[in-house]
Amino acid sequence: MQPTIRDIAKKVNRSITTVSRALHDYDDVSEETKELVRQAAKEMGYVANKQAQLLRQQHTDTIGFILPTFGPRFSDPFFSEFLAGIGNAAAEQDYDLLVSTCPPGAHEMDTYEKFVQSRRVDGFIIVRTRVDDQRIRYLDSINFPFVAFGRVPGLEHIPYIDENSEQGMRLIVDHLVKLGHRRFACIAPSLNMTFATHRMKGLKEGLAKHGISMRPEYVLTGDLTEKGGYERTLELIGLPERPTAIVACNDLMAIGAIRAIQDSGLTVGREISVTGFDDIPISEYVQPSLTTVSQPIYQIGRSACEMLVDLLNEVAFDRKQILLEPALMIRNSTGIPIA
Repeated sequence: MQPTIRDIAKKVNRSITTVSRALHDYDDVSEETKELVRQAAKEMGYVANKQAQLLRQQHTDTIGFILPTFGPRFSDPFFSEFLAGIGNAAAEQDYDLLVSTCPPGAHEMDTYEKFVQSRRVDGFIIVRTRVDDQRIRYLDSINFPFVAFGRVPGLEHIPYIDENSEQGMRLIVDHLVKLGHRRFACIAPSLNMTFATHRMKGLKEGLAKHGISMRPEYVLTGDLTEKGGYERTLELIGLPERPTAIVACNDLMAIGAIRAIQDSGLTVGREISVTGFDDIPISEYVQPSLTTVSQPIYQIGRSACEMLVDLLNEVAFDRKQILLEPALMIRNSTGIPIA
C-alpha cells in the first residue's frame, strides 16, 4: 500500500496540513520542517498525487459551513455542539472555519456558487441533508470537496457521516410499548429532510412490529424549535382522545412538548410521556429529564471535519460512509401510562 500524507505526518509528528504545505514548498513552512518532511517522504516511498496538487494550488486552508436555517438559530444547542466539533478539529489541522447563514430557498445556491467561484473555501461541510439536495448535487457535479452529515437518496457514493435514525426510533418504540403505551403521536419536521424520513420510517416500522398503527391526527409537523413543539403538543392535548406518548423528532421540540403538558396541568411521564432525539446537553437537566436517543453531535462534527481534511490532503478514506449506531437514554419523561 502506498504511503499517504497521513503516514508522513505521523512519522514526523506534524499536522497533515503542515506536511502537505511542506511538500508543496509553501513559504510559511520552515526549511527545517520541509527537509524533515521531504526526507521522510523519500524514505517511505511516497508518490504525490499530481491531480490533487493542481487542486491545492489555489488553496485557502479554509473550510466552509453554511448554516441552512431561518432566523438567529446559532443558539440552537444542536448547531452549537456541531460547530464546536468542526471548529476544534479544523484548528488542530491548521484550517480556518468560515461560517455563514442562508435559509433554504432561492438564494442558497447563489451563496454556494459564490463561495466556490471565488475560491473562498477549499471544501464544505453540509448539514441537514434533504431528499432532493441541490447543494450536494451541485458540489458533486463539479467535484468540489465536501462531507455531509446525513445521507441523500440516489447519491450513496458521497462521503458522509450519519446516525442510524431508523434504529433509534425503533428503540424508542420498544421502550414505550414495554411501558404499556399504545396511543403514539409524533411531531416531525418536513419530510424533505432526510433525517426526518429515516426517523419516521423507523417509528412506523417499530410500531408495526408491535401491531400498532398511528392515527393520522396524531402526526403533526413542527419546525424543530421549542415553540413548535409547544404549539403542536397543545393541539394533541386538545384532541378528543389524546395520545399517551409523544415522540418528537428532536430534543428542542420534545422540551417544548414537556412545557405544554405541564402548562395544561398534566404530568409528564404519567398522563403523557415524551421522547426526543439528539441528547443535547440540556436534555438531561430539564424537569423531568428527557428520554432521548443519543447521537454524539460534537464528535460527529469533529469526524466530518477530519474526513474533509483527509479529502483535501489526498489521504485515503478508511471508511467513506460512516453510519453510527444509536443509544437510548432512558430518563424521567417516560413512564407507565395511567390512562
